[in-house]
Amino acid sequence: MHRSRINGLLIDCRTDDIDSAARFWANALGRPVDPSHPGSRGNYRMLETPPDELSVQIQRVEHESRVHIDIETDDIPAEVARLEKLGATVEKRMERWVVMRAPTGQRFCVVRVQRAGFPKNATTWE
Repeated sequence: MHRSRINGLLIDCRTDDIDSAARFWANALGRPVDPSHPGSRGNYRMLETPPDELSVQIQRVEHESRVHIDIETDDIPAEVARLEKLGATVEKRMERWVVMRAPTGQRFCVVRVQRAGFPKNATTWE
């Protein structure tokens, strides 16, 4: 008998500047980079992880940048504008979501609230 669960997300970044990539994702996700985490070394940067959430690790890679995440929000236009200020670009505006691209090339979506408990675990942006 054994148990397992999803541990986290790895965001592969084809970049020469892993710290810049980690800062973008830290700001986009509302989780500071955790430089004291054992996973923050060499080509890897860990973001701080709340006890009840998935871990997120940023890694420098030689292959194309990839990973897909959705950022849920109660105000899609405001969230898209915030992410554009961080360096993301809009790829396509759909009827109910926006496809964006991070400065390091990953595509991601900004979507309406999807999961229960949203207010409890959401970061409030001024």
